[in-house]
Amino acid sequence: MQIRSSRTRIPPRVRPRRPLQPAQIVVVGFATAIAVGTVLLMLPLSKRGPGGADIVDALFTATSAVCVTGLTTVDTATYWTPFGQVVIIALIQFGGLGIMICASLIGLVLARKLSVRARVNTASETKATGFADIRGLVRGIVTITVSIEATVAVLLWLRFVWGYGYGAGEALGHAAFLSVSSFNNAGFALFSDNLMGFVSDPFICLPIAGAIILGGLGFPVIMQLRKEFRRPLHWTMNTKLVVSGTVVLLVLGTVYLGAIEWTNPRTLGSLDPGARVLAAFFQSVQTRTAGFNSIDIGAMHDASWLGMDVLMFIGGGPAGTAGGIKITTFAVLFFIMLTELRGDPAVNIFGKRLSRAVHRQAITVVLIAVAAVIAGTAALLLITGMDLDRVLFESVSAFGTVGLSTGITADLPAAAKLVLVLLMFLGRLGPLTLGTAIALRERRVLYELPKERPAIG
Repeated sequence: MQIRSSRTRIPPRVRPRRPLQPAQIVVVGFATAIAVGTVLLMLPLSKRGPGGADIVDALFTATSAVCVTGLTTVDTATYWTPFGQVVIIALIQFGGLGIMICASLIGLVLARKLSVRARVNTASETKATGFADIRGLVRGIVTITVSIEATVAVLLWLRFVWGYGYGAGEALGHAAFLSVSSFNNAGFALFSDNLMGFVSDPFICLPIAGAIILGGLGFPVIMQLRKEFRRPLHWTMNTKLVVSGTVVLLVLGTVYLGAIEWTNPRTLGSLDPGARVLAAFFQSVQTRTAGFNSIDIGAMHDASWLGMDVLMFIGGGPAGTAGGIKITTFAVLFFIMLTELRGDPAVNIFGKRLSRAVHRQAITVVLIAVAAVIAGTAALLLITGMDLDRVLFESVSAFGTVGLSTGITADLPAAAKLVLVLLMFLGRLGPLTLGTAIALRERRVLYELPKERPAIG
């Protein structure tokens, strides 16, 4: 009997594909939402008049909506059809809630459960410290969002009907659009002059301002305040920093803008004293990344623009609908500076010692943010040749996902609009999230190098 020898072929080793990290999934999710929104807005059904929207205008609007910014290259009230406006408000709600929260909500509705992967992704986007009760977190966020938006919508609807004689349907459309746009800090409105027609009306301005402030606090802060509002000693460091920072910046912004613009006849000067205070407060709220305007931003003094640049760059609370580097990042750097000036061995905030890892994160976020704004401003200067103060304002507004403008957005060339699109995308996702998503891998270093101190200052 003859035995035939045969060689066993070893199949080539297939390198398994590494799953996307949570930060990468968030970036891909936002990019996908922007792409879908762009396609929908390019449909002839979305634009008034013949033909569809220009691809740059559609991309810009979709990015501004998903990134809850509010910058526009076309008039939302007259350029888009009701279908296009519904697409915009849906993108705002989708982007404001967050891609992972929306995906988790769909999973809960359809399957009534979440996979471990979905919990990890949602925890990453919401800055949660754990993911044991992500289902409760998602439900809580959705409940808070719907409750606040519904309350503001009812207040605005009543005012539009009784104060301005709008029909019930028209009033509901404006009220619903503004409530969603305000809580998500988006700044879109269905009026060609935004909210300038309501500059002295507290029944319109204050509900919108309240929704913006709540949305800018961030979901973790809102959820803790809902449970422990009367027990501030139990608040986390994050909640204390966001609440105290919000109050301080709102007051400082109101005083600063009111003092500079008080006698400007093109902004506050033509109003009575009460309306001036209301308008100054309302505009201070908008710099927290909302983007509505009840006065002409382009007619403000250069010094007002500079102050608003600072406020827009700081932004609101983390893990919410606000943009900017976040109040917590700014506060951490402030306390690091204060500690260094005092010569203390550790950074202590509200009776707690700050983790050293947070130092590096705050510095990283600020340096990347500064680099992004400078690069964007330089690019806009080269492309447009416009004045530095207006271009800087536009860049900071885009990166901070604010939406305020001195009036140059619509006149920018296509290349400049794409620069703002990149700034809005980076500002909404956050420099640290985008940087983590781009990084190929996390390296584990098994050694330490010797220490040495260079001269500083």
